Amino acid sequence: MKKNFFPFIIIAGLLLILVSCKKDKVNGSGDDKLPPEISAVTDLTNRDIALSAVQYGDWIIIKGKHLATTFKVDFNTVLAADSLIYADDSTVTVKIPATLPDPANNPITVTTKYGTAIYNFRILQPAPVITSFDPGAGAEGITVTISGDYFAGVSSVKFETIEATIISSTKTQVKVTVPAGVTYGYIFVTTPSGTVKSNNAFGFRYLIYDDALTTTWSNTSFSATALLTNTTPVKRGAMSIKTNYTASFGALRLSKATPSVSIAGFTALKFSLYASPTSLGKKVKIYFNGVSASGYTYTITEVGKWIDVQIPLTNLGNPVTLSSVTMQEFSAILQEIYIDDLGLI
Repeated sequence: MKKNFFPFIIIAGLLLILVSCKKDKVNGSGDDKLPPEISAVTDLTNRDIALSAVQYGDWIIIKGKHLATTFKVDFNTVLAADSLIYADDSTVTVKIPATLPDPANNPITVTTKYGTAIYNFRILQPAPVITSFDPGAGAEGITVTISGDYFAGVSSVKFETIEATIISSTKTQVKVTVPAGVTYGYIFVTTPSGTVKSNNAFGFRYLIYDDALTTTWSNTSFSATALLTNTTPVKRGAMSIKTNYTASFGALRLSKATPSVSIAGFTALKFSLYASPTSLGKKVKIYFNGVSASGYTYTITEVGKWIDVQIPLTNLGNPVTLSSVTMQEFSAILQEIYIDDLGLI
C-alpha cells in the first residue's frame, strides 16, 4: 500500500510546482522578464494626475508596469543622465534634459533588461523670450531681427494684431518683414509653448529726433555741447545726438515751440542710448517741462553699445502736455553720451 502511494505524492508535487510557476508569470511577481509598459506621466507634486504635456528640464514620474530594471530613458534620442533616474516596478522618476530636438513632440523611450517601451508625449520647450529687436523703428517692408530664446517652431509674429511675414528663424533669432501700414506696435511671438510680448514697442507714435529734430523743436541745452549731426556711433539712419556735459549737472535739453504737444493717450518716452566707458554706473536724470522733481533717474549699466530705453510716463509725472525733454547729468562728473530715435509711444 505504501509503495503504490509514493508515485502519487511525486506527481502531485510536480503539478503544484508547475501551477505555482505559471501563476507567478501571469501575475508578474518577482523578476517576470516581461517588457516594460507605460501608461501615464505625472509630476512630483500631483502624482495621481496624468499630464498631457510638461516642459524641458522638469522632473517627472513615468507610470506603468515592469519598470524595475530600467537602465536607460531617452527623450526623442536625448538620454537622461544616469544619476537622475530612479525606478521601481511601477514607476520611473527622471529629470528631462534641458534641451530636446523638437519644440513640442518628444517621445519617451524606456529601456529595461527585458525590452523597450515608447510613449508619445508632448514635452514643450519653455515659452519664448524676447530680449531685443533691431532696428527699433522703421518703415513697412524693412527686416526686423528679433533676438531671444526658445523660438523653435515659431508659428506667428505679429506687430500688435497684424501678422508679419517670417523670413527665417532659429532657436534664438527670428527675422520678419514689417507689415504694410505698421509704424508702431509691440511685437508678439508665438510658438507651441505660448505667446510672448516684447518689453519695448517697435516704432513711435510721435517722433522728437530721427536724424534731425522734428519741426518746431530746438536744442536749448545748458552746460553741455550737443551735436545733432553726429555720424558715429549711430543706432539707425545717418545721424545721432552727441552730448558732452561740460559741467556737473549740465543738460541736453530739447524744447518745443508753442504750442506744446498734447500727450494724452501716450504711455512712455522711448529712446536709444550709447555711453562712453567713463559713464558706467553713472546717472542721468530725465524729466519733462523743466520739472526735475517729477523726473526719472536712469543709471547707465552698459557702455560701448546701444541700449533701448523705455520710461513709462507714470515715472515722469504724467504730464498732460510736453514742451521740453531734459536729460541732465546727475553724478557730478563730465560725461559723454549719445542719443538716437527719441520720441513718444
